[in-house]
Amino acid sequence: MIEAASLPSVRGKLTPNAPLAPLVWFKAGGHAQWLFEPKDMADLQDFLRGLDAAVPIMALGLGSNMIVRDGGVPGVVIRLGKTFAKVTADDVTLICGGGASGILVSSIARDAGVAGAEFLRSIPGTVGGFVRMNGGAYGGEVADILIDCEVVLRSGELVTLTVADLGYTYRHSELPEGAVVVSARFKGRPGEPAAIQAEMDRISAAREASQPLRSKTGGSTFKNPDGHKAWQLVDEAGCRGLQIGGAQVSEKHTNFLLNTGDATAAQIEDLGEEVRRRVKDRSGVDLEWEIQRVGLKS
Repeated sequence: MIEAASLPSVRGKLTPNAPLAPLVWFKAGGHAQWLFEPKDMADLQDFLRGLDAAVPIMALGLGSNMIVRDGGVPGVVIRLGKTFAKVTADDVTLICGGGASGILVSSIARDAGVAGAEFLRSIPGTVGGFVRMNGGAYGGEVADILIDCEVVLRSGELVTLTVADLGYTYRHSELPEGAVVVSARFKGRPGEPAAIQAEMDRISAAREASQPLRSKTGGSTFKNPDGHKAWQLVDEAGCRGLQIGGAQVSEKHTNFLLNTGDATAAQIEDLGEEVRRRVKDRSGVDLEWEIQRVGLKS
């Protein structure tokens, strides 16, 4: 256990043995050894600068695309609050805090007449997560609109990384290990607010029709393999509605796993692995997890 006395002093909030299940969409999983919610940028930098380099850290956004394992997360989990959730528009450039949601970014863009960021409304997460994972949906992805981002490195140093620095591929970046994304700049194009809203409405309706949005889920579970759609491979392998304990493959969209009530993180992850096994047996394709799985198995 990391003792409180060994941690740097903070001006924000530092909570020991903090439950993470309420903070992630699956509503399952263990505790953070420590949860740090920095007051501002300087607080985050000072904390990381003073933290023992051997202590692991992990940034947490809205927890929408994540399984927190039942044994919890060692070290420090960092969660950015309202200070990091501001969004402004300058001509067609959107300046976004790392803690800002996709809904906020797309709404500010609409009001400012900036098109090109509508797809962010459909991704349930924060700017920090979008940048880290090259978030995308409905024909757009972060690599298409990112100019650069500011990150605080594990050393506490604040650096700016361009889109080229991040080496984006499908749902992956080369963001340095332990880096926390604190802001990003996205470049859109001029648009009419009414047309932007119409596109966001179209995307929202498509999501509502095809995805289990009112369930305890983790979003898209597996990456789409080259030449295939993950949901179709899962369906063809006979996994629609498959259950392990309280975890279930969605019958509405087979690339979503659900916590139907009291599923453990282990049951959710085990179900995903069983789906991968059945898909491999049926089609020969190795499905890759898109959902992050973090922490220790109990």
